[in-house]
Amino acid sequence: MAVVQTVEVTEIARRRAAGDNSFVLLDVREAEELQVAQVAGALHIPMGEVPQRAKELDPDKEIVVMCHRGRRSNLVAHFLVEQGFTNVHNLKGGIHAWSLEVDPSVPVY
Repeated sequence: MAVVQTVEVTEIARRRAAGDNSFVLLDVREAEELQVAQVAGALHIPMGEVPQRAKELDPDKEIVVMCHRGRRSNLVAHFLVEQGFTNVHNLKGGIHAWSLEVDPSVPVY
């Protein structure tokens, strides 16, 4: 299995604040989870739909995959690499870390 690098939530928050649009923040959580907490501007494709919808992703952009705590996003990141995507990262700690380290207004669940 290919190695997928992780990226810290603080790094992604810094890049977003700087207007960096060279990456896609891909949220692979379920719709019910988005109703509880979400990061504005993230692309939502539930994990189970990624195989059918991977063509919606731009292979020329960096893809940062996120979920609740990082387990599902790690699986999706590996899947994308296996499909030929070359610039994929797993968001370390997922939205849980985002809530704690970046934006406390995002509910913890």
